[in-house]
Amino acid sequence: MTPKVQQQGDQKVGIIGVTNETEKSFGTALQTGVSETWRMSTLIVGAVGDLVTGVVGVDQLSGPVGIVKMTDQVADSGFSMLLTWTALLSVNLAVFNLLPLPALDGGRLLFLFLEALRGKPVDPQKEGLVHFVGFALLMLLMLVVTWNDIQKFF
Repeated sequence: MTPKVQQQGDQKVGIIGVTNETEKSFGTALQTGVSETWRMSTLIVGAVGDLVTGVVGVDQLSGPVGIVKMTDQVADSGFSMLLTWTALLSVNLAVFNLLPLPALDGGRLLFLFLEALRGKPVDPQKEGLVHFVGFALLMLLMLVVTWNDIQKFF
């Protein structure tokens, strides 16, 4: 293999493989971070929509076991891919947390919106019951996706 010789400043550098030319500035990093976060968020919202409409089945979801397995695979691909995967998990958690489901922050925001519309607060016991049922359903979902993950091993 013969390296490609490239002039960098006053010296020649040998390059092997494929590299991307990237500008390393704070402004570019900020712009890329915002655009990639937006792109990931829209993909996640679309995936949740596909889940609700039945285009994607619950059997295609992964829980903690699947996430750990995937993280191990991504880590083998390199540090850059691991950072991207970490960002995707963080954005996924943020988007999921803002869904208007009871027991999540989005559910609480929905109750605050209802309070603003009605002009008076929702009965705390009724709100607590709704959040409790929502939490129970979320735990049931966690059990189902964890069971799916375990089933994929066998």
